[in-house]
Amino acid sequence: MELNIFNTGSKFVEAKELVKEMYLEDERPWVVGFSGGKDSTAVVQIVFQALQELEPSQLHKKVYVISSDTQVETPLIIDKITRTLGRIEKKALEIGLPFETQKVRPKAEQTFWSSIIGKGYPTPRQKFRWCTDRLKIEPANRFILDKVDQFGEVVMLLGVRDSESATRAAVMQSHTIEGKKLMKHSTLRNAFVFAPIRSFSVDDVWEFLLQYESPWGDDNNELLQLYQDSSSECPLVVDKEVKESAGSCGNSRFGCWTCTVVTEDKALSGFINNGVDWLRPLYDFRNFLVEVREDRSKRQKRRMNGEVYLTTNLGGIDPQDLSYPRIYKSEIKEYIDTNNINLATIEDLDILVIDEDDNNTPKRFGVGPFTLDAREEILRKLLRTQKEIRELHDPTIELITVEELKAIRKYWHDDLQWEDRLPQIVEEETGEVYDWQQDDRPVFKEDQLTDLETLCQEEGVNLSLLKKLISVEKDYSGVKIRRGLFQAFDKTLKQDFLHL
Repeated sequence: MELNIFNTGSKFVEAKELVKEMYLEDERPWVVGFSGGKDSTAVVQIVFQALQELEPSQLHKKVYVISSDTQVETPLIIDKITRTLGRIEKKALEIGLPFETQKVRPKAEQTFWSSIIGKGYPTPRQKFRWCTDRLKIEPANRFILDKVDQFGEVVMLLGVRDSESATRAAVMQSHTIEGKKLMKHSTLRNAFVFAPIRSFSVDDVWEFLLQYESPWGDDNNELLQLYQDSSSECPLVVDKEVKESAGSCGNSRFGCWTCTVVTEDKALSGFINNGVDWLRPLYDFRNFLVEVREDRSKRQKRRMNGEVYLTTNLGGIDPQDLSYPRIYKSEIKEYIDTNNINLATIEDLDILVIDEDDNNTPKRFGVGPFTLDAREEILRKLLRTQKEIRELHDPTIELITVEELKAIRKYWHDDLQWEDRLPQIVEEETGEVYDWQQDDRPVFKEDQLTDLETLCQEEGVNLSLLKKLISVEKDYSGVKIRRGLFQAFDKTLKQDFLHL
């Protein structure tokens, strides 16, 4: 990374004076987004230095420094963020500054692994980038809204800059309040955004960081080295419109080691090429996540709500090839019933569907969530990767938490895996036995399930539908007033029909 350093000292002084002016303007507490990267580090450092120059009597409101821990951050980065947050709070306490630091995390049932291994979400891609909202925006917004409830209004400080992109500058300008230094938050009530380094260029940021020592004792030259090794960062995002204007984190970034939005994770490969070889198992697993997403045999042939959809992407099938079965769109339900096809488990469904509503265009079934078998495979490979990383580098590294495993177990049970295989998988791969809650024990034992499956075949009953209905009944068992039971039955029965 080459730096074109030039003297902009007055710009730094102006930013610091603006921070002091805005801090003293009202009683609204500040929430500073800190990603551990260059821009957010510059913002926290400017705020820290500005408040140091105020009188103790002027330090009248809190400054919360929050960092998003998606729980799939590159271990090197999250370790650095954790250490830095601790140093900021310790130094602030020593000199009497009203700083408080905190990491915000997604709820256990909404994490990356709970979503993919538990619910079967396909790994994120550019057109289905569900991860940013779920892992970053929502946890940060929960914290902000908690402070809004407590104080009425809050001001978010972000390290966004106009020079990052023309689109970003336009979005920021559209939210700027005329005659004010604040921007309106696009979605959060009573939350405003202040960008102290909005006018900085990337050279300004690096000059500031290398010219002024970190007040809490970090070495900003190490941060520069981190960039040189990994190329860039993924910012803390708290605004959906800013997220959309920024696009993905890009091909050169550090952040989530599991990122499948980019074609190649140049950050992980950059670290590995610079000697951090213990990260290689993470790199290999990330590539596996991309491969398994593209494998149709690992995906259900319906959406999560049971709907079937058709796609013109034939995946290499020649529409003139008569070896593939062909059916009309109107015949789909009959074909599935006649052939006893379970769209949630079938691996190969290479049939061409002739769409009468679209000029008899040949289509094929679209794919949805991962099958339960695929989710088991991903979990086993993840646990093996965790074991490998622990042996290579640090026996305390945790790629997936016990809380996530418990959430996944519940999702699997909700998805009708009554064999309760997760505790067995964890024990087989790690040798560890956890205190699993007994409320989630399977409804039927394995031999009973076999008998039930045989009976359904003999009587022509849809096993998947029957299992759903039994699960609904189980959810309502023990409840005195079961007013919603029949509505839940009705919803399940309707959901089982194909919708096109």
